[in-house]
Amino acid sequence: MIVTCDRPWLCADLGAPHRVLSWAVHNGGLTRASRIWWREVRNADLPADLDVTPWLAREMAGRGGADAVGLLTSRDIRAHALTRTEVEGVAVEALTTAGLSNAEAVGRRQDWAGMDWGTINIAVQIHAALTESALFEALSIATEARTAAVIEAAIELPTGLATGTGTDCIAIAAREAGPALPHAGLHTALGEAIGAAVRAGVAHCIADWRVDIRRLRRLKAEGKPLD
Repeated sequence: MIVTCDRPWLCADLGAPHRVLSWAVHNGGLTRASRIWWREVRNADLPADLDVTPWLAREMAGRGGADAVGLLTSRDIRAHALTRTEVEGVAVEALTTAGLSNAEAVGRRQDWAGMDWGTINIAVQIHAALTESALFEALSIATEARTAAVIEAAIELPTGLATGTGTDCIAIAAREAGPALPHAGLHTALGEAIGAAVRAGVAHCIADWRVDIRRLRRLKAEGKPLD
């Protein structure tokens, strides 16, 4: 995975077309793509009457990325982490950004009207081919790893410990060529590699987010401009 950051864009080049499974705003679902892009946004970019999906499609097309999978985040995309894990010859890379300003505890939602927003976005590149069922299983393992890292951060909410945010998105990309791995569960080398890469990336980005939040709150209290 080759990563370039040109704010407001964060771009992951997978090097070749991959099968990509996600619930991304742009080109979500099960698709074929060689790139996964982030678009950083601010409140001014997203007025209440804006239809986000066609807006992002136009933004992606204007940059030559109509065929890429597109994610949205309010997090400063310069604060990203690329983690890599290899287990028994199976290599996995995870590109992560994380902001938890709109954190939630699963099963009980809060009223976020007029509040700040965040998002945990993760792109996982698996350097192997997977069956379709294994691709879905890989997405579940990445989600579990994300949740574990958030729980370890121990962010207390009125509804309980945070398990994620209301706008998280994960994209799993697997090679098209080669023997397809049939499973990606926690007992497999692939499951271990996905879990380790994602968990480390999310934990790193949450730690960075906490530092930035304290800094921004201090600047706000001092009446200084926020970056």
